[in-house]
Amino acid sequence: MKGWVKALLLLASVSCTLFAEPALELEGQLTQGSLLRGKVLPGSKVFFNDIELPLSSDGRFVFGVGRDAPLKHQLKVQLNGEEHIKPLTFTARQYDIQHVNGVAQKYVTPPAEVTERIRRDNQQVRTVRKTVSGLPFIFDTPIMPAQGRISGVYGSQRVFNGEPRNPHYGLDVAAPVGAPVVAPLSGKVLLAEDLYYSGLTLIIDHGFGISSTFMHLSRFDVAVGDEIAQGQKIAEVGATGRVTGPHLDWRINWQQVRLDPALLPGLVLN
Repeated sequence: MKGWVKALLLLASVSCTLFAEPALELEGQLTQGSLLRGKVLPGSKVFFNDIELPLSSDGRFVFGVGRDAPLKHQLKVQLNGEEHIKPLTFTARQYDIQHVNGVAQKYVTPPAEVTERIRRDNQQVRTVRKTVSGLPFIFDTPIMPAQGRISGVYGSQRVFNGEPRNPHYGLDVAAPVGAPVVAPLSGKVLLAEDLYYSGLTLIIDHGFGISSTFMHLSRFDVAVGDEIAQGQKIAEVGATGRVTGPHLDWRINWQQVRLDPALLPGLVLN
């Protein structure tokens, strides 16, 4: 097993036992909202619950669980005609829930005339997030896409006039309009559009179903189809869309599963 065992980054000192056979590495936090990266022997097949995960030529894979995901999951590895199942127990998280009363309805519900635009926007985003490419960049160590105070966190939620709104699924960085936004990982631009809620919005594919979304931008420095390098300037911070002030809202998805950017393995927050 020597050479395969790797320290796991686990929330609150939660530990995880690795397979005895076949060899398996896992990197990430076993908690809701987390992205995990793994590695098995080339030639294996890996399933997260009942979902077969794409593998790189050297046996690497990635998966994640959402904000309110169940806590019990499993990995199944098939190799040389044998099947090994590893139960995974994730920890539950506590989220910041704010109750705000007396909010005018126009600030809670968008006007009826933009309903169709919102539907089209959502469909565009869902479509590009279905992308599962062989780009290897999700296995690199990420960097922060902007510098500034962390002003919003994943999982938080507001309840306006007793009505729960959608949770916040991003990591917000407060910065002035025009501040640079750089690529946290290399990738390929999938979408660059002006959307109703998120304003100027950029989505970048990092490979294996993982994408970054950058919202409320003031300008794009790249276009759909561009291949970009980690650290490259891709946009500028703005206050477009439905916001109260300038900031970058950075999001991470495993296809349609919304993950917490702050839990990306190796990321150092501002």
